Amino acid sequence: MNSMTYKGYLSRIEYDDEDRIFIGRLTGIRDIVTFHGDSVTALETAFHEAVDDYLQACERLGQQPEKPASGNLMLRVPSEVHQAAIAAARASGTSLNQWAAKALAEAAHS
Repeated sequence: MNSMTYKGYLSRIEYDDEDRIFIGRLTGIRDIVTFHGDSVTALETAFHEAVDDYLQACERLGQQPEKPASGNLMLRVPSEVHQAAIAAARASGTSLNQWAAKALAEAAHS
């Protein structure tokens, strides 16, 4: 997947072969914010404008803009699961954080 970031917002980029344009959409938020361009430069400009417009629209409406995920995640799991995860992380030679991030990424993309 191709992506771009701006002001903490991440976008997913795809190419529309029929219209011969790049299409982007903000990810990690429920609001739908899209943009497009016929070149990388035009796409980047449209992306920045879309994020800025989204933030300005939220301000005008008196709403808090959705924020992308911070990357911090707190989980409560049974102690047996916690212990098994620690053992699995050690066996793989990684920290529990690295092991859990990899496990979550694999589960989210399957």
